[in-house]
Amino acid sequence: ILKLTEETGFLPDLEELKKLAVSGTKLIAINNPNNPTGSLMDRAYLENIVEIARACGAWILCDEVYRGTDQEGDTGMTASIADLYEKGISTGSMSKTFSLAGLRLGWIVAPAALIHAVSIHRDYNTISVGMLDDHFAAIALESKDKILERSHKITRTNLAIVSDWVDGEPLISWIKPKSGTTALLKYDLPISSKEFCLRLLDKTGVMLTPGSAMDMEGYLRIGYTNGEEVLREGLKRISLFLKESIASAA
Repeated sequence: ILKLTEETGFLPDLEELKKLAVSGTKLIAINNPNNPTGSLMDRAYLENIVEIARACGAWILCDEVYRGTDQEGDTGMTASIADLYEKGISTGSMSKTFSLAGLRLGWIVAPAALIHAVSIHRDYNTISVGMLDDHFAAIALESKDKILERSHKITRTNLAIVSDWVDGEPLISWIKPKSGTTALLKYDLPISSKEFCLRLLDKTGVMLTPGSAMDMEGYLRIGYTNGEEVLREGLKRISLFLKESIASAA
């Protein structure tokens, strides 16, 4: 496992990846855009990973479920690994960028031989998705430009709100996300992330995910695609919680 750290902006350390990708490595699994950090590997960065994978003959499996939520660009999309590498496998779904998690429908893009093998396995354990799921997903994809426009408005407006809030909170720091719908907040209090989140929930009703749940102690995951007023109220309550924590510590 290659752990992501602040030192590399929560991007995979390419030198460390080279050391791990030894001869005989079968698969390199990545997540781009990344959850929970919101980090984003651009085309050039992905091409570096392709070179590493090609050198050892490994496949690359890239979870691209947040593709289309980039903070910059008209489409909000960076390159897909399936377009960059002959052994690239891209997966996506309706759940994040298209805001249709209830449909439980996704896809995989890969070389034809691999897709054939996946289809056989899928027929064994799934056969098909629900007809209504398939129908509504098709409607959504036919209207993808409108849905993506809506998604961009929400993610870009709300990330700016969170960014302003972080700038005004002395106990909070972060690596600002470049994509996705979540961010990691680093906090400066002498308590565990689990204790922080439990206290916060009990006192304010605001729910964050403790970093310890993702093996990233000292951080909190926040999702920022709520309604704008809900987001502002939630951040206001976190600020009050932080002030009370400072006062009690003093």
